[in-house]
Amino acid sequence: MNVYTVSDIGELIRDNSYVGRGIVIGKSEDGKKAVFAYFIMGRSENSRNRVFREEGETVTIYPFDESKVEDPSLIIYSPVRRVGGSVVVTNGDQTDTVCDYLQAGKSFEEALMTRCFEPDAPNFTPRISGILQFAEGDFTYKMSILKSADEQGSACNRYTFSYAPLPGVGHFIHTYNCDGNPIPTFTGEPERVRIPDDVDAFAKTLWGNLNENNKISLYVRYTDLASGASESVLINKNQ
Repeated sequence: MNVYTVSDIGELIRDNSYVGRGIVIGKSEDGKKAVFAYFIMGRSENSRNRVFREEGETVTIYPFDESKVEDPSLIIYSPVRRVGGSVVVTNGDQTDTVCDYLQAGKSFEEALMTRCFEPDAPNFTPRISGILQFAEGDFTYKMSILKSADEQGSACNRYTFSYAPLPGVGHFIHTYNCDGNPIPTFTGEPERVRIPDDVDAFAKTLWGNLNENNKISLYVRYTDLASGASESVLINKNQ
């Protein structure tokens, strides 16, 4: 595949039963909107017992049925928060770490140096994070993945990718390559994917192609770069 190929995200995820949690960031095809999406999947009853709620510019995950919660430590968090001119989106409570560092005048990278992969042996689920930084009518974005260096979880490797946004192009990073036991960690660079102009169309493509048994929730936000106005789509399998 050409390194500049831009894929249809629906085709990337359609036949993959478990990509885990995923972040997409990019720019709409008309060049007018900053775009991001976050979704979660789950195999256990504890993981599947979740819903997204949008509260202002923050998105928080809550249990759908509180009586069934077994261990909230890795499943209840705010994946989306805004701090000043930045929007942070992650797959865990490192959202709060990044936001705390930004508020203290420090960087995305400095914050994530204090964190590592999740302590869920033998999977050692990677922590994936993204940041959109708005300024002067445009934005830039970064993505990060914190992965176990080996099968024992004895060290953490940290990778950060920085992007200048291109119209119609986004990048997609997810926690796992596919299902398995243990589940194989995402490898390589974030995948280049097409970003359409319409938030509903993009949400439909994502939700419609995620595995029906394992998908849980999806959130997509489009922000107009000229006005700052945003529109979003939130879908929960548990209603």
